[in-house]
Amino acid sequence: MNFLATLQIAWRALRRNKMRSVLTALGIIIGVGAVIATVAIG
Repeated sequence: MNFLATLQIAWRALRRNKMRSVLTALGIIIGVGAVIATVAIG
């Protein structure tokens, strides 16, 4: 399987599971923000 085929499969999965994709991205953003805030404070 080449790189382009992998990207197409990933793009289709993201489009079919929009809510899960949004919630996952939101969780990653909140997690990274929490780590940065913790490092900045402490």
